[in-house]
Amino acid sequence: MKYRSLPPLSWHLPCRLLALCCALLLSACAGPSRVPAAPPALFADSLFEPALALPSEDEIFALTPAMRTYTQAVSRDRRGKEIRRALFDALYRRDQLQLEYDSALTRTAAQAFEARQGNCLSLVIMTAALAQELNIPVVFQSVPTEDSWSRSGEIYFNSGHVNLKLGRIQREAPGGYDADAYTVIDFLPPPDGRQRDGIPIGRRTIVAMFMNNRAAEALARGQLTDAYWWARGAVLSDPNLVYAYNTLAVVYRRHGELAQAEATLRYALARDPRSAMALSNLAQVVENLGRIEEASVLKAQLARLQPEQPFRYFNQGREAMQAGDYRRARELFQRELRRDPTYHEFHFWLAAADYMLGDLYAAEKHMRLARDASTTRKDHELYAAKLDRLKAHQR
Repeated sequence: MKYRSLPPLSWHLPCRLLALCCALLLSACAGPSRVPAAPPALFADSLFEPALALPSEDEIFALTPAMRTYTQAVSRDRRGKEIRRALFDALYRRDQLQLEYDSALTRTAAQAFEARQGNCLSLVIMTAALAQELNIPVVFQSVPTEDSWSRSGEIYFNSGHVNLKLGRIQREAPGGYDADAYTVIDFLPPPDGRQRDGIPIGRRTIVAMFMNNRAAEALARGQLTDAYWWARGAVLSDPNLVYAYNTLAVVYRRHGELAQAEATLRYALARDPRSAMALSNLAQVVENLGRIEEASVLKAQLARLQPEQPFRYFNQGREAMQAGDYRRARELFQRELRRDPTYHEFHFWLAAADYMLGDLYAAEKHMRLARDASTTRKDHELYAAKLDRLKAHQR
């Protein structure tokens, strides 16, 4: 299951990140090419309350005294092991940190270490900070993966994939990095367990991803001012991170600044014409502006680019549930699960449809799958309680 204490992992390991999309859409993962700084006209500071104090790159990766004590213990107790192997073992031993995956909040290195939990990006940042304190070379990677969607209300999140390489120091060349000998660490390995080659990305890109995640989380809480400054920070940290512009546009749209949202989305699409998220959001913004024919053209373009929109069958299934057509709802939830069999909410709603149809065995099965696939403590506890009630109902 996704919400759990992390198990011991194999020596060669790859990690998941978050991005955003909104009935209105937001997303992730950058390529290697560089671009100039974002045009100043894309920012609208005067529309928002004074700036949120964003953490610097150094603050995001900063170690606490407790973390330094931890790295000293790793180095002292390694018993002849190579230092990166010693760190690897210390991270995943059950009597050590006992890390839990929790996607509710993107944390700094210090926050993740103190909480002993975090989403994948948080845990990657924490591991990098510990590794660098031990003088272990670190390489961040963006790993191509199939789209993975989740939602919070009407905001839809598209998760990308990041992993972390720990390198071996070349003793003949102090400070050098042996590219042929590395350990890949992944806190949420691919379902098929197969390693995929990644694209090296810089620390500034990781910082931009962190800020984009924080913007998405602020949006989900309805905190538009915070979301603006985080999204702005993401764009400034790495102008190459195209989906950060999409996040910024979502903030503008929710703030009622449709013209600013349109300009930002058109800039994103000029950078990446095949961004389904930017195109979907642009179609909605143009429709909101009353340009219905133009919006129809954009929607047709989107349908060609993305024939099956995420959550389409799920939303239809919820409508069927509301109408009392539980059989139809079950069919629609099953279709959505064929697209993504790992998303907890699809299993939860399928369990609800099965329950209404009197199939308690199937309801219990999918409620268990929902619990096991949950990515936050809150969802895990919710599904566990409902599962207990289902079991009690069958006694």
